[in-house]
Amino acid sequence: MNLPTPAIVAQSAVRRLPRWALLMLCGAYLLAGYLGREPWKSADITGFGYMLELARTAPWDAVTWLAPRIPGSDAPAADALLPYWLGAWAVAGLPLPSPWAARLPFLGLLALAMASTWYAVYHLALTPRAQPVSFAFGGEARPKDYARAIADGALLALLACLGLAQLSHETTPAVAQLGFAALLMFGVARTLPPESRSPWPAILALPGLALSGAPALATLLGLGTAGILAGSHPMGEEAPRSRRVALVIAACTLLTAGLCGVLGLWRWRVELPETGWAWRNILRLFVWFTWPAWPLALWSLWRWRLQLRQPAHHPHLALPLLFAVVASASAVFTPTGDRSLLLALPALATLAAFALPTLERSVAALIDWFTLIFFSACTLIIWVVWTAMQTGFPPQPAANVARLAPGFEPSFVPWAFVVAVLATFGWVRLIAWRAGRHRAAIWKSLALPAGGAVLCWVLLMTLWLPLLDYARSYVPLVRRVQALIGTPGCVAVAELTPAQAVALRFHGQLELRQGADSAACPWLIVDGSRFDAPVTASAGSAWARVASIQRPSDNNEFLTIFRRVPAQP
Repeated sequence: MNLPTPAIVAQSAVRRLPRWALLMLCGAYLLAGYLGREPWKSADITGFGYMLELARTAPWDAVTWLAPRIPGSDAPAADALLPYWLGAWAVAGLPLPSPWAARLPFLGLLALAMASTWYAVYHLALTPRAQPVSFAFGGEARPKDYARAIADGALLALLACLGLAQLSHETTPAVAQLGFAALLMFGVARTLPPESRSPWPAILALPGLALSGAPALATLLGLGTAGILAGSHPMGEEAPRSRRVALVIAACTLLTAGLCGVLGLWRWRVELPETGWAWRNILRLFVWFTWPAWPLALWSLWRWRLQLRQPAHHPHLALPLLFAVVASASAVFTPTGDRSLLLALPALATLAAFALPTLERSVAALIDWFTLIFFSACTLIIWVVWTAMQTGFPPQPAANVARLAPGFEPSFVPWAFVVAVLATFGWVRLIAWRAGRHRAAIWKSLALPAGGAVLCWVLLMTLWLPLLDYARSYVPLVRRVQALIGTPGCVAVAELTPAQAVALRFHGQLELRQGADSAACPWLIVDGSRFDAPVTASAGSAWARVASIQRPSDNNEFLTIFRRVPAQP
């Protein structure tokens, strides 16, 4: 039974979003945060540390390449492989500073997530049951124009998600998982009628997702998408082909699961939230991390609720709903909830896009006004704080910066100022366009949210970048350690976190040694928040506590420094 679609869209409502504007928006979002900064704590610099270690390792050292570790830390081997391999190859093969080189593959993976989301939604919107209502006398949106407009809206919704900004610009497996999850959704969507193309992107995405540290998610999504394809029951000659594609994806999923078993990548990570406070934190994470996609996604599910009675017959709803549910469940029951929730954003953006043809004018106006006020206020705050850092006026923001980042000395960066001014001018122009008279476009309600999110991220990564670098990197801490111990031949370490070990090795160029290898080292560095003072270093010597050095912006993280002294006879 063909249920009535809630989408009523005229051809005049599917005007094309200018490609130059969409590409500029995506380009600004991609580059901001990847250039001009140091590795941040703690997942970002930890991932960078794995890549540095692999880049220094011979290609034939299979033990290290299959189980990367960070020297100077007792942390277990990494449970992801492909992201670290990509970063290591970039560091070893590109004539760039190692942090920049390591980020290039992840910039490409974020671009892959954006492109895959657009094309996945385009193919889903082309399916017959996703098309809008046909008018009695014509004038309804043409299929490809409608699909293109919905895809534009989905990409704008993805850019507008608040949780995407920081985590998608780090050198962590989560970025690779985001890229491959979006590629999997695209690979399955392109096999649907009327396009009915090859599923090769899905076949590549499944092992990519699994080798990026998510074998369980790859298995669930692979089998789930195969089930959707097998139950979709397309008409005519497409039915046998749909079942064949489902069998191919299921077989690839099982082979990928077996490969992860051989490589030892399966880990038990399930942790049930035990307290009401934990559940409140999870709910709060969902609300802000996926904003503004989640309200539109819920509205879409409500307006398309009749079609949800037969989800397999409506893959434009079933496919993104599967990805959103699996990623959201992973976010609830794993310790890295925010990074798991990152994988739900393309799916939520997809559902949000299918809400656009059903939005009432009052709802669209509410979205515009709220977005305008929220992001304009954020822009004003960023500029005011930057002005206070540069001039000392207004005094209260300047005092807050001095209190939260003691020792920070602001500097004027001309290129950052120019970029920030241009971005702010672009926001003003966008507001003027949205307030002006123009033909209706179904993606117009997401233009301000996407533009505002990109603007604020660009301003933070230009005007506030020196402050954020000082507050979130380990450079100030390592500089204080170097001022105390100089450049010894080696340094003994104990109980350091992976991030601290990488920071001392990379920023301080220190040779870290543990256990018996540290017998000749004159200094010992330990994580003061995790380890008590040792009494004896070795036969005939002991350690004397010299100082505890704190990260300027974190009262709970400090390193304790000991010096080897001869034992008294």
